[in-house]
Amino acid sequence: MKAAEKLITLKNGSTAILKSPCEEDAEELLHCIRTACGETEFLVRYPEEWDIGVEKEAEWIRRMLAAPDALAISCYLDGRVVGNCDITFRSGIKTRHRAVVSIAILRECWSLGIGSAMFRELIAAAKERGTEILELEFAEGNERAQRLYEKFGFRIVSEKPNALRLKNGRTLKEFYMQKYL
Repeated sequence: MKAAEKLITLKNGSTAILKSPCEEDAEELLHCIRTACGETEFLVRYPEEWDIGVEKEAEWIRRMLAAPDALAISCYLDGRVVGNCDITFRSGIKTRHRAVVSIAILRECWSLGIGSAMFRELIAAAKERGTEILELEFAEGNERAQRLYEKFGFRIVSEKPNALRLKNGRTLKEFYMQKYL
């Protein structure tokens, strides 16, 4: 699926664009996610785990644009990708009422309202499709993300102990949240 381009005004007064990435954005998108993964321990991968090349990232973008059951939205600020989110709609008979969302934003752009703008778009896409439940997971200690998710009506429904093991050996729980539409 492809998201239409949308201009948003950030809390600092600057303007950003939300839209689906295109193949030409592959290198920038890959740089964004690698950077974001290095800025926090709360994302599921370390930067070096994004060892795919630009062509593989372009392939992922092509698949997302062509997929009837997925939507990716990137945030562009001053021509740079500074965040990305996606929603994957489940397709099985027993699960097609659910969709999974994820989000990552560069630290320099935290608290500008990008996450809220992205969640409004994801929720609108889910409602348009007739989805009943949105799902996501977040790591223990990520209070900023938890506040964002709760602001949009997500609630913790379960937890996974020792779900993430950091390089220093410390483990973190993952919390599973749902939002009923």
